[in-house]
Amino acid sequence: MTFRNLIIAGILFITPGLSMAQNYDIIIKGGHVIDPKNKIDAVMDLAIKDKKIALVAKNIDAKEGIKVINANGLYVTPGIIDAHVHLYYGNKMDQSLMEGPSAVQADAFSFRAGVTTMVDVGSSGYRTFQKFKETSIDGSKTRILALINIAGEGMRGGPFEQTTKDMIPRRAADMAKKYPDIVVGFKLAHYNGHEWGPTDSVVAAGKLANLPVMIDFGSATPPLPLEELFMKHLRPGDIFTHVYAYFPESRDAIIDENGKVKPFVFEAQKRGIKFDVGHGGGSFRWKVAVPAIQQGLLPDAISSDLHTGSMNGGMKDMTNLMSKFLALGLPLQDVINRSTWLPALMINRPALGNLSVGTEADVAIFSILKGDFGFIDIGTDKLKGTQKLVAEMTIRAGNIVWDLNGLAAVEFKK
Repeated sequence: MTFRNLIIAGILFITPGLSMAQNYDIIIKGGHVIDPKNKIDAVMDLAIKDKKIALVAKNIDAKEGIKVINANGLYVTPGIIDAHVHLYYGNKMDQSLMEGPSAVQADAFSFRAGVTTMVDVGSSGYRTFQKFKETSIDGSKTRILALINIAGEGMRGGPFEQTTKDMIPRRAADMAKKYPDIVVGFKLAHYNGHEWGPTDSVVAAGKLANLPVMIDFGSATPPLPLEELFMKHLRPGDIFTHVYAYFPESRDAIIDENGKVKPFVFEAQKRGIKFDVGHGGGSFRWKVAVPAIQQGLLPDAISSDLHTGSMNGGMKDMTNLMSKFLALGLPLQDVINRSTWLPALMINRPALGNLSVGTEADVAIFSILKGDFGFIDIGTDKLKGTQKLVAEMTIRAGNIVWDLNGLAAVEFKK
């Protein structure tokens, strides 16, 4: 080392803060942290280093962060998990949610709602999953997980979702085993026949791959009985979606004609059946949700069933949907739990939905507006509310991917 370099090194050594590397890439200061897994519900600081959660503590020195975000008055949560979406978008106009115009591109709708993980539920089947992965999953910044449809073509619509001869458990299970980092289960949707064969086929795939299944009842005439589904066909850990839907002519509902939750529904919950909101464009009614929640039937996952019909209808996005559950009387902590940690458990991904040190840094920061708000179900009825969540910032794998009001930006001087 030359004399000049020795002098420079000495100056850097003795000058406080001149060369000392900051310990953290991002520090979020003064936010109210809600992390249900770790039972944190308090004003705390959070630090991110190398795309991981590095520290959650009462006071982290701001000087240790390369970027410092002031979250005073805001809520800091794990990145939201939307456990029911449709992302196999494409230009085949007659194919609905399988490479069709009704599905959406993940990154366009996730981060602006605080969502860092999305679960596509059966848009593709075992025949079409490979292309779905290549066109919609591989290039996404949003973490995309998937359920494979037991129907080989997936949600192509029409006869493709009714053809039982193409519901082959071994084929679906083999595809799931090929991509264990992505595939978290299987899906049966929209089947209209009055028979249990398709349900048993999707459960058989679940058994072969040791994964849960999700059931979206079709429109059987007469309706297939929910009690038989819950008690005789599904296993503990399997998922019933559209729990607050109401189609009395074609689907058995969770409530009776007097608005009482049917007793076997609570028994199914005790048995381990999971309940998913799956709001969608037509599968969430206040006439079911209000009495059911008042009677204690809460969902394991608050999820959107995101597609073009739901985002332009009563659902809108996850922040609006989560706000609906605030209007239903759930505490914010419970809403966050059912949008992060409980969905992570439902899909057997315990590394997600929490802010544990060492986990990938998926973080959402919310504000809550106070006012007079109206929340519609599927476009027919409105429930009034006084709080509305707003996603101020979303961090995915340690990178800021959404910053509504410039929390991380440098103020421009005129």
